[in-house]
Amino acid sequence: MTEETIQLELDDSGLAPGLPAPAHPRDQVQDVPYRPVEFRDDDLPTALERCSAWLRQAQEWLGEPLDVLAIHLDYDDRQGSPYYDVKLLCNEEDLAGVPIAIRNKQ
Repeated sequence: MTEETIQLELDDSGLAPGLPAPAHPRDQVQDVPYRPVEFRDDDLPTALERCSAWLRQAQEWLGEPLDVLAIHLDYDDRQGSPYYDVKLLCNEEDLAGVPIAIRNKQ
């Protein structure tokens, strides 16, 4: 059995440059492990809608369903902070574009 090496183009945080970024300034892809992608808002339906929109864009970019390991809902009641914090815990290989690189190599 031979191992094949796949070359990935990654930015400084280990993400594929083509990965769609969450659209709202409060939302972000966080560091490992599990690469949480965070959506924060005072209105839960709005945070969930942005989460859903990003997930659709990321899956379209990836060309297959994104591997979401868990969904975490928390809140932050500190003054001046968005109350709801929705996080998708994503497979970091998907966010790095590994499935794309494998398809392009074939």
